[in-house]
Amino acid sequence: MGSDSETLNAHYGFVAEALERGRVVPLLGAGVNLTDPARHAWRLGENLPDGSELARYIAQMCTYPATDQGDLLRVAQYAQATRGDGPLYDRLHDVFADSYGYTPVHEFLARLPTSLQAKGGTRVHQLIVTTNYDDALEQALIAEKEPFDLVWYATHSESVEGKFVHKPHGGEPCPIECPNEYHLPVDERTVVLKIHGAVFRNSFDDDSYVISEDDYIKFLTHASLQELIPATLLAKLSKSHILFMGYSLQDWNLRVILHHMMSQRVLRRDSWAIKKDVHDVDRMLWEMRDVHLHEVALDAYVAELDKRMFGKQA
Repeated sequence: MGSDSETLNAHYGFVAEALERGRVVPLLGAGVNLTDPARHAWRLGENLPDGSELARYIAQMCTYPATDQGDLLRVAQYAQATRGDGPLYDRLHDVFADSYGYTPVHEFLARLPTSLQAKGGTRVHQLIVTTNYDDALEQALIAEKEPFDLVWYATHSESVEGKFVHKPHGGEPCPIECPNEYHLPVDERTVVLKIHGAVFRNSFDDDSYVISEDDYIKFLTHASLQELIPATLLAKLSKSHILFMGYSLQDWNLRVILHHMMSQRVLRRDSWAIKKDVHDVDRMLWEMRDVHLHEVALDAYVAELDKRMFGKQA
């Protein structure tokens, strides 16, 4: 059963108030890239892929022999084993460093601080977490002239492998050597945390991708997230509602990350997942983790939230 109108109406009001207080951390998955109403099937250079589209692209590159060509972790594992990291990274850079626009979700988040300031005079700074490799969110923030810091997980650079790297707004990248002691300006600027790596359009050597089975195992067993993510960001997560957008819980790696995030909570705060056409397995997994599921298309969701908060018509 989807959310009835009364429950959904109350939800919009609750989220709007929490956003105005700076108490919501959006967590963006690959489904966010599908929210442009004009989007057609994925084509290289025209739009961004979801996980299964990217998996099929890599499967063609490495002549993947099995039938589960939509399983990104499995296909990427085969590509690494048969072709090596280099050719896989070449193809991933081709995908994510090409030209594309951002979606209504990215645009809503990018202009949220300015919109809230215009409405109430208070500027709220966001922590936005994503497992996406693309820079669509960053492009939206730049277009809106919204200053932000970028934090990403590095996978292969010898000096920073297995660590997060921080690039301050207008500054140079710096590896985070001691997360418990590292300060990030979450009360001064928007911070984008990319926990599965990132693409860099003008610097292929800085690309990082947690994408294969081995990558995920290494990421999740190398150290706990509490020992990798700066304490200031973990504190923000522990005091905030989490708004999942563009996710399925069928992937075990996301469930592990969710477990780490929820374990930081001291005070109970509701979290929500926004997803259309939910499978029964997903519904059960969300509910088991005390995440309230609302079956709404993401583009319609942010349009309605925008209208409720700022009077903008969908």
